[in-house]
Amino acid sequence: MVNSILGSGVVEGEGPVVLSDGSLMVVEMAGSRACVTRVEADGTVKTAIKVGGRPNGMTIDGSSRLWVAEAREGEVHCYEPDGMLRAVVRPPQSRFLWPNDLRFGPDGLLYLTDSGILDTVFITGIAINPKWAELDYRGCVYVIDPVAARVVRRFDDDIQFTNGLAFGPDNRLYVNETIGGNVYRYDVFAGGEPERELFGNVNTPDGPGGWRGPDGMAFGRDGRLYCTVYGQGDVTVLDAEGYVAERMPTNGLRPTNIAFADGKPLAYVTEVLNSCVEALDMPCEGLPLHRPVFDIQAQ
Repeated sequence: MVNSILGSGVVEGEGPVVLSDGSLMVVEMAGSRACVTRVEADGTVKTAIKVGGRPNGMTIDGSSRLWVAEAREGEVHCYEPDGMLRAVVRPPQSRFLWPNDLRFGPDGLLYLTDSGILDTVFITGIAINPKWAELDYRGCVYVIDPVAARVVRRFDDDIQFTNGLAFGPDNRLYVNETIGGNVYRYDVFAGGEPERELFGNVNTPDGPGGWRGPDGMAFGRDGRLYCTVYGQGDVTVLDAEGYVAERMPTNGLRPTNIAFADGKPLAYVTEVLNSCVEALDMPCEGLPLHRPVFDIQAQ
């Protein structure tokens, strides 16, 4: 079955965020675009915010501010609903390597994956570095206090290209590693250094060669984890025990991220190969995201 298309002409789309009016915000990572784009419910596509650099992941807080991981300069940007830049976050060591994806936790803090390599090293020209398997990755997870717009914690420093993340119904943090296909689980509220636990793997044993593995992901209300698998052309579903329950094909081979629609069994997937946003019928609604309301201190 071919999935329907919500919006076309989204160049290297990522970071889908569903707004309360049913429209969708996505980032366009391509250097020619480098922006946040609004996709209306009728499929109309228009630029909303010029970010510059290489915007990657994106999430939203309870005041409708957009938080964007900007990979080229190694920053996290916070934009007001009108597009005004409200805050910029950098770690103490001057920059993130590749801020990739981000989500708010039940504690009101912002969790960010860092893929652990500069995008200018990983991407040569417009293609993935053919020597990607030999590169040095120092992927990790950062925790940001959004009120103060500063990093408060960092953990797990040797992930092989940290990518998507999501909080589960158990309030544990799920983080994936693109190289190899693993999804890890962390109890970030247990005290002490969060320990990595292997939850599952989304790669097919006989799948395509080249760069392939988990990207953005989200939980459904059914307690299952829905993970886009770049280079494999599907959304792989892991059950509560971490086993593959099903694989939902995407039209294109390069899905990058997923967001559930509000109040309906539907999800939107950004797909790079066809430069579009696909709409997938789902077996359930999505698990609501944490969207804390807070004031940002003056910078």
